[in-house]
Amino acid sequence: MQTILGASGTIGKLLAKELVPYTDRIRLVSRNPRKVNAGDELHPADLLEAGAADNAVKGSDIVYLVVGLEYKLKVWEEQWPAIMNATISACIKHNAKLVFFDNVYMYDRNFMADMTESTPVNPSSKKGEVRRKIAEMVMEAVREGRLKALIARSADFYGPGNDNSFVTQMIVKNLASGKKAMWFINPDFKHTFTYTRDAAKATALLGNTPDAYGEIWHLPADNRRITAGDLIRMFASELKANPGITALPRWMLYPLGLFIPVMKEMPEMMYQYDRDYFFNSSKFTGRFGVSATPYEEGVKETCILFRK
Repeated sequence: MQTILGASGTIGKLLAKELVPYTDRIRLVSRNPRKVNAGDELHPADLLEAGAADNAVKGSDIVYLVVGLEYKLKVWEEQWPAIMNATISACIKHNAKLVFFDNVYMYDRNFMADMTESTPVNPSSKKGEVRRKIAEMVMEAVREGRLKALIARSADFYGPGNDNSFVTQMIVKNLASGKKAMWFINPDFKHTFTYTRDAAKATALLGNTPDAYGEIWHLPADNRRITAGDLIRMFASELKANPGITALPRWMLYPLGLFIPVMKEMPEMMYQYDRDYFFNSSKFTGRFGVSATPYEEGVKETCILFRK
């Protein structure tokens, strides 16, 4: 049995499809799970409730933690440690391996121009401190020999079905409706984007590779050093739209937060947009010989499905 905690999110739904070559027993866990494959087992659960993680993990060989919480600091501080602690405890109890789907918020801002798995951990934001804490919970249990686990990290998302991402909200929807795309600070800085299908496929591969455990892995991303502006122009070309860009200065996030609540959470994260941000996934591609989807191909598929 391979179990997905957070199965209703973008990565969870894609991951369910990618696990089919590895197992015919897939358990989908979320508050309101829906089948992705015909044989999926549905397990409704709120992982914050006592005993919920234990019941969800029971009988599992591999557990994928791909939960996406509301993008709000208070929620992260209260809920992430609780969910992680319950998941780790359940995996240890039931002898299940854990795959934790992570981001790059814990990395030192001074090393973002070439982030690798060994980039110093020194978060520059409170959200980053939460991510540091929960990743360390996983790796501490691994070092102590209590848990078999790995961490799979991704850069910022783009891809079909990813409606809540900044790429979809600020770029795709705006361009498709005849508006200018928006980006933070300066669209001319280098910025890596991870295609969601690549992230799910690579996560499934890692989970089913015994010698991948005990390590941190960057999921594959196109290794070209493009800018956010480059990606915007690719989307504009595919959508046959004007490639105009509005750069949002830091000060504008506060008034925008009156109309778009998530913007209130963004000021502390602006260090990711005022410098080059390159996500190096050469460890993964070197180990598995798997290349990421080229940006042009990913943009095309995203736009095709967006129009449907």
